[in-house]
Amino acid sequence: MGSEHGVIVSINASPGGVPKRPVPSARVSAAGLEGDVQRNLKHHGGPDRALCLYAMERIEALQREGHPIAPGTTGENLTIRGLDWDTLAPGAVLRIGGVTLEVTAYAAPCTSIRPSFADLDSNRISQQKHPGWSRLYARVAGEGVLQTGDAILRLPSGGPFGD
Repeated sequence: MGSEHGVIVSINASPGGVPKRPVPSARVSAAGLEGDVQRNLKHHGGPDRALCLYAMERIEALQREGHPIAPGTTGENLTIRGLDWDTLAPGAVLRIGGVTLEVTAYAAPCTSIRPSFADLDSNRISQQKHPGWSRLYARVAGEGVLQTGDAILRLPSGGPFGD
């Protein structure tokens, strides 16, 4: 597989809950995005769910279906464009500036994001019901500052995290 490139469209943070609002830049660490707080730490946050990612292409497709979704309304920290979302899965490794992320899991939809959907059915982005439409969780290797517009490079799997 050749290298794959993308870009950060929006960095989203919230003092608690959704929607998350755009910020021009933010420091990231193993604990997540600085200035971003999750209300329910049982289901959100922690080192393996430090960041939540979603594809702008998926948001635009959902908007065409009539859903009022927008960057940050489903709680993602990074809205990205240009990567093949169908092939991103746990184990994928991304480099964004000096920050390296490893995708760890599909993010299950929760009730707090229901307003992003015309029928209030957040299962529209459930990996089990609609494969390829889920948001993704990632863990962070090393700290760094991310900015809107930063380039994203998909690295060969088995990157800096090992087994």
